[in-house]
Amino acid sequence: MKPLPLTVRLAAGLAVTAVEQARKLPGQLAGLPVTVVSEALQLSMRLQQRVTELAIKGDDALSVLRPVEQEPEWATFDEDEGGAAPAVGADLDADDPWSVEEQALAAEPPAVLPNYDELSLAQLRARLRTLSAEDLEELLAHERTHAARPEFTGMLTRRIANLENQ
Repeated sequence: MKPLPLTVRLAAGLAVTAVEQARKLPGQLAGLPVTVVSEALQLSMRLQQRVTELAIKGDDALSVLRPVEQEPEWATFDEDEGGAAPAVGADLDADDPWSVEEQALAAEPPAVLPNYDELSLAQLRARLRTLSAEDLEELLAHERTHAARPEFTGMLTRRIANLENQ
């Protein structure tokens, strides 16, 4: 027996598929609004992601033309709003002969990283793996007596704990 032409076979396949889909339609109607809404949300999320990607690429391209400000004009800090910040070691007793010595020692940069006070958080993170636990303790003590920045003290404390666990 000779097979039927391809177009006839395709037409029959389409007809069977249409009948099957028509039988499934009543069950699918209940979930149709949910499907439409989820598809619309997915589409909007993809659109937002694409817009964000384009904005980031544009920022990268334009950053060459316009350098980033170190301290934007609109930024306000507690130190700017009034009164002088307390000096390092201001809580030390003036009658104590060691307090002057402690203040002098606190003003010195740590020997481990002489430029520690100028490092950003990312720059410090890059150097952490090369430092011993004693070096990290020295940096942590220096940080606590000077700027006491929570991000820096937290990172140093976690690194010391990781070294102790190893």
